[in-house]
Amino acid sequence: MLREAAPASDWKAEPLFPQRARQMGATLAAISSERSDNIAGAVALDGQLRRPGRPARDVRFLRRLDPKACLAHCYIPWRWIGQTAVIAIADETDIPAIRRSLPAIEGKYAFAQVAREEIRAAIADVFSERLAEASETRCPDFLSCRSWGQKRGSALQISGVMALIAGIALMPYLALTALLLWVSLMNFATMVLRAVALRESFRPKKAAPAGNNVLAISQHRTLPKVSVLIPLLREDVVLRNLVAALKKTSYPPELLDVKLVTEADDRATELALAQIALPDWMSILPVPPAVLRTKPRAMNYALDFCDGEIVGIYDAEDRPEPDQLRKIVEHLHFGPPDLACVQGYLDFYNAKQNWLSRCFTIEYAVWFRVLLGGVQRLGIPLPLGGTTVFFRRGHLEEMGGWDAHNVTEDADLGMRLARFGYRTEMVATTTMEEANCSALPWVKQRSRWLKGYAITWATHMRRPATLLRDLGLAGFLGFQVLFLGALTSYLATPLFWLLWSGMFGLELALWEAVPLPVWISFFSSMIIGQALMLAVAFRAIWAEERRHLWPTVLTLTLYWPLGAMAAYRAIFELFTRPFYWAKTQHGI
Repeated sequence: MLREAAPASDWKAEPLFPQRARQMGATLAAISSERSDNIAGAVALDGQLRRPGRPARDVRFLRRLDPKACLAHCYIPWRWIGQTAVIAIADETDIPAIRRSLPAIEGKYAFAQVAREEIRAAIADVFSERLAEASETRCPDFLSCRSWGQKRGSALQISGVMALIAGIALMPYLALTALLLWVSLMNFATMVLRAVALRESFRPKKAAPAGNNVLAISQHRTLPKVSVLIPLLREDVVLRNLVAALKKTSYPPELLDVKLVTEADDRATELALAQIALPDWMSILPVPPAVLRTKPRAMNYALDFCDGEIVGIYDAEDRPEPDQLRKIVEHLHFGPPDLACVQGYLDFYNAKQNWLSRCFTIEYAVWFRVLLGGVQRLGIPLPLGGTTVFFRRGHLEEMGGWDAHNVTEDADLGMRLARFGYRTEMVATTTMEEANCSALPWVKQRSRWLKGYAITWATHMRRPATLLRDLGLAGFLGFQVLFLGALTSYLATPLFWLLWSGMFGLELALWEAVPLPVWISFFSSMIIGQALMLAVAFRAIWAEERRHLWPTVLTLTLYWPLGAMAAYRAIFELFTRPFYWAKTQHGI
């Protein structure tokens, strides 16, 4: 027996969950039990759900429970009366499933109906440590980067770097030749992607099937509930705009479940939220503090608290189109079974703020409106964006959610989707964001992205043969181009400028040391690649609302050095702070 019977006089007037006491003064609205006469005292005890202290025997009982099962079926042990355990539940139809998940005891179980949010708050209190720990290890170990930097891996990484430095020192010209060939190869591969994407952008888009609308869905079945996760960290400046934008959605509010996911010790966001009247379909979910503080960790924690069949993500500064959720539900409903995820377009509402914001806007237009079309055309796995991305929840849970340690969890998840045999498609809907318009914050943000690309590449390439089998040849080669190609282009920028200066009179001994065909391939790839990039950029901003960006395209060669700075910072942090999340400040 887990607990001895306690006489009524021994019961203390202590709330079951002290931090939620005022919220949880619920009465036992209904009780279902095989021995209801033994539970009468639960209602008679001043109408409050209370229990005696927190003795070790109760803790031992809680340890036998699975917090995720408690969240899935929305139940939690509420109190004991004699040898009967009273279980608070939200829905009496879940009792059979709850009984199957409860451990065997010598006494009896009884069930009391309590408000769903009260039970979830209690679960968050009681199981906070276990849920927080699980959020860091939800992604399967062999697909996670969390082992990066551990002793054995760190020794191998340092050994590799030292061997590379030694090789360069002993055979500098051979090393330079190899480097130039590698850069040329990556550039030519990227050129192929850009050329295919450019051609694809001129192809007529497939017309949507007649009758594809949410009304048609509702004629077949009930509209699905949609959960939206919005991770927040020191976002007090933009919160009002975020809430106002979400209130404009045309999706039925009773089918919305928006979680404002905050860090429990983020006082600024907490105070800002306290001053905003939130609709009843929005709720605040604090994440217990930990050393690891990343967006994917917060989303992993929040995932089990969601109600929706579809789970999506928005950033704090986002302003989605009012009909966006309807389009997403429609696309997923009419899509094939292997369609696990849809991604919307991203654009910036402050594109005209300064030169940097205009360049950033062009870059995003190139990626979302041109290059991703080529990625899909070539059968390459689609790297996801960090916002306006929506999943079929079952598929997301099957893959283990997000990798809590990866600072580009979105791109990593896109690769895992493909490895599990699922597809991602773009949806013709746009979310407006805030462009990073200051140089230093831009470099910090871009260095986080590139660091995550490097870690993602290293993680999935632990077993190249398995990755090749999972993605196929086209996907495998495309993976190399997307991740190594991005890093290579940025890291090679200083080399290109140095060597380009040599074309105009700088005498370098290496001109004679490197074979002429290597020089031709290198400069051809760099020059043709830049020309093709400019063509793609003009195509990306061809729409009338973006034509004011045309003059800025010609200045993009001055924009890329910022990316080079970010790339070298990323490589440094790769070995010093691999899981550090450089926070982007919004509302500037």
